[in-house]
Amino acid sequence: MENISLTVLFSVLIALFLCSAFFSGSETALMSLNRYRMRHLAQTGHRGALKAQRLLAKPDRLIGLILLGNNLINILITQLATYIGYRLYGDIGIALATGLLTLCLLIFAEVAPKTFGALYAERLAYPAARVYALLLKPLYPLVWSINLLSNTVLRLLGVRANEAQQQALSSEELRSAVNEAGSLIPRKHQRMLINILDLEKATVEDIMVPRNEIIGLNLEKDLDELASELVNSQYTRLPVYVGNLDQVLGFIHLRKVLALIYEDRFSIDELRLLLKDPYFIPEGTPLNRQLINFQRERRRIGLVVDEYGDIQGLVTLEDLLEEIVGEFTSDPAARSPEVIPQADGSYIVDGGIHLRELNRVLGSHFRLSGPKTLNGLILEYLEDIPDANTSVLIDHYPIEIVQIKHNGVKTARIGPRLHR
Repeated sequence: MENISLTVLFSVLIALFLCSAFFSGSETALMSLNRYRMRHLAQTGHRGALKAQRLLAKPDRLIGLILLGNNLINILITQLATYIGYRLYGDIGIALATGLLTLCLLIFAEVAPKTFGALYAERLAYPAARVYALLLKPLYPLVWSINLLSNTVLRLLGVRANEAQQQALSSEELRSAVNEAGSLIPRKHQRMLINILDLEKATVEDIMVPRNEIIGLNLEKDLDELASELVNSQYTRLPVYVGNLDQVLGFIHLRKVLALIYEDRFSIDELRLLLKDPYFIPEGTPLNRQLINFQRERRRIGLVVDEYGDIQGLVTLEDLLEEIVGEFTSDPAARSPEVIPQADGSYIVDGGIHLRELNRVLGSHFRLSGPKTLNGLILEYLEDIPDANTSVLIDHYPIEIVQIKHNGVKTARIGPRLHR
């Protein structure tokens, strides 16, 4: 090597440093790749993503290849730098080369390329994956031997490389990913995705119309009175029963029965023929499960029953979809007639309103783990039926009972949230 000029030796040394930087940076880049984005790109035919996906499917093989190349290059750098130092300054040059080489390797072959790989993972990882795919073919026997020895050591320690599996995102991790998407997903769509994830946290009791508020047809009424209720109904589907709601016969669609009324063919018998069998929903059913059940059963409305079979309320597909997309109207008064804003900044609220809806309309933060309605929340807090004009502070919101009816809070006034 004494006949080789120092210029050539320095050129080779620089080239080796670049190779070492490539191995170090590409290792970090490949391990920092967003696996879900990589999978998406691979499905669209991105060659670099396809090769990276195949390499990362066997991480022990990839790491073995990278470390084999990186260590080989670093050994060559050490030998060459030591020789150059010796040629320039003799024995002192060897010591100088060792100190300088440590600093150069740390900066130019480790910290800088690894930082670049972490910051620009895709820019470096996908081209590097093509290089590694080519290197793996001739070096496979050597890499396989190294992996065999390293995996044997791991097995002795109770670790098996083939047992490692990629974990799917939990709902909380997916929620964080959606929130951090920024401008990649429109804000409205982000809210819808979050609402879908939140469906599993709510049950049908959280959105159902309570039993005492269900509007239906009682076949014990006079025929003319039934016809009047049908013509003036604001709902498309109504439960039909005899005497009380526990004797429900089914649901009627107004589109089918109004034609009979206008053609003067309306009768109880004709009405019964148009009924669709009632659909019952067990209480405690999560909203995400009920959405699937509605789709599977091809239903849009159902009655919620408790463990004894007693009807507790009514749920519609529209109510469930509003949990995802929000209200179908932008008019605040039409959106929630149960919440009436006042001039002083407070709100007159119906006691039967669901707390989830109240939180959505007011932006409040009433806890949802207990009672489902405002009336239930107040009664649980006071452990008694209050008198009108009683005031309480619940979850930092001042609440004044305005009206009591049928042993419950009919209306209440909610003021702005008090700071702690």
